[in-house]
Amino acid sequence: MHRTYSLRQSRAPTASQQVNPPPPPSTTKSGRFFGKGSIGNTFRRSTAGSLSPEGSRKISQLVKTEKNVMRALELLAEERRNAAKGLTLWGEEQEDDVSDITDKISVLIYEMGMIDDAYIDQYDQYRLAMKSIRNIEASVIPSRNRKQQITDQIAGLKYKDPQSPRIVVLEQELVRAEAESLVAEAQLSNITREKLKQAFNYQFDAIKEHSERIALCASFGKVLLHLLDDSSVTPGETRESYNGYEMSKQIIIDTEAALREWNSSSNDKPSLSIRQADPRELDDESELGLEDHAKEDDDEELHDNLGNGNKKPYIA
Repeated sequence: MHRTYSLRQSRAPTASQQVNPPPPPSTTKSGRFFGKGSIGNTFRRSTAGSLSPEGSRKISQLVKTEKNVMRALELLAEERRNAAKGLTLWGEEQEDDVSDITDKISVLIYEMGMIDDAYIDQYDQYRLAMKSIRNIEASVIPSRNRKQQITDQIAGLKYKDPQSPRIVVLEQELVRAEAESLVAEAQLSNITREKLKQAFNYQFDAIKEHSERIALCASFGKVLLHLLDDSSVTPGETRESYNGYEMSKQIIIDTEAALREWNSSSNDKPSLSIRQADPRELDDESELGLEDHAKEDDDEELHDNLGNGNKKPYIA
């Protein structure tokens, strides 16, 4: 958070921001031809499928849709900062307590906009990882097409001229094409899993950080509201003078410290209702279940023998 404590003053980067620079800016923040409106979003979404190869069309649409998501997030971050500026301008003309509290809340809301902006840059890392899957899918398409083309040629020759010597040549080419395709498909399978896991790790880490940092600002904002006297006064009655300037400033300082010292609680794991069992445990449980089932059968047969007047214990 900027160490100014007011949006009515100039803002300068903190020492921590200079030591630890933020991630690179999102790739969606530059090179805009259609601006931030919905026309560009609609155009990208509609043309992504038609301009992409058949084999990678769906993931191309996904990547373009994620770009629209990031455009919307950029608009949210900018409008949140504009709202913070508007709040402090309105509050400046109010009474002392309202003026001070709205100014400090504006700092928090502006900081939320900055957190939104940083979230976009982190979210872009997820989108770039998904783009790498799209690229590898597109690179596999030529080998698939070549294999299919040779297969079609062989089928056509066998129908028209079964004795054609070119069939042997094409079958040898098909063997090589299948080998190349096999390597490409294996590479696609491996990279898809690797990049998919990496991409959503980026996204979920970014969402978690964004949510926790926003929650910090909101918590300190609620503390600021306690300084505002909302008790009713009768006409002609004078409200007590406001003396919370130092307290409100300290709350902003504490917010800055909390955001600076924030670290992800990566050890927090969700509680699952389904336990992932070790395959060896499943084997043991299966054997135990069979033994229990056999024991139940023996007990039932013993009960039947005793019920028929046979007092001798049943021996298997």
